[in-house]
Amino acid sequence: MIGAAVLKNHLVEIMRILAIQAGDKIMEIYNSDDFDIRKKNDSSPVTVADEVADVLISAGLKKYFPEIALVTEEQAASHAKCHSTFLIVDPLDGTKEFINRRDEFTVNIALIENGVPTLGIVYAPAIKRLFYTSTNETAVEEFPPFRETDIGEQKPLHVGKPDNNSLIVVASKSHRDQATDKYISNYKIRDSKSAGSSLKFCLLAAGEADFYPRLGRTMEWDTAAGDALLRAAGGRVVNFKTGEPLTYGKVGYENPFFIALADGVKLLEDS
Repeated sequence: MIGAAVLKNHLVEIMRILAIQAGDKIMEIYNSDDFDIRKKNDSSPVTVADEVADVLISAGLKKYFPEIALVTEEQAASHAKCHSTFLIVDPLDGTKEFINRRDEFTVNIALIENGVPTLGIVYAPAIKRLFYTSTNETAVEEFPPFRETDIGEQKPLHVGKPDNNSLIVVASKSHRDQATDKYISNYKIRDSKSAGSSLKFCLLAAGEADFYPRLGRTMEWDTAAGDALLRAAGGRVVNFKTGEPLTYGKVGYENPFFIALADGVKLLEDS
């Protein structure tokens, strides 16, 4: 564990500032006439916005917290080692949303301690939504305008307590498939939403949706910050097969299929 509350307070402050700064850089590129799109080795897309945000966030975290290991999506060398305590970054989660000029992309930064995401920030600069955990194990949404040194109005976040006979499901905009739809069909759904990036976790944390199934490939940097937020708001993210909470720092940093749930939503095997 990284220890004293004062250190965690400082970490939350720096994570928030870096997320806002990275969001500003991302929006400069997003609002430009054009930007280059390339393919990484795994065939996923990457843009200059991913890379600029990664450089900014990585430099800031290494400057202020050089003693904490850092894993980021855009630095393959950082994926070679596993750590019990580390910072994990997705500088632009939802690159496909960014490329397609859909506004639901985010900046994700999280702290993992002994396999558990304990601090997280998710910032969606295009739609001006900023979510993060605090050191008293709660989650908040801060409202704009976002200033680096002046924290604005905040609202505590807590998941809803839905009726299992009338649920709101949220699923991916870019990765929804037949298997996901088949699984969702087993629940009694009142409404269905789609969202990009880690915003799906945030909608659950804010009580705006009840569960989010992901039956597809994700990496730990995709989920860590949103998972931390959801846990702090009273929800859970569990392995699709075992029902156990997701763990972090695995070899390869790949997640199993999972389901994110608000308080009281039953897994099918629990019904």
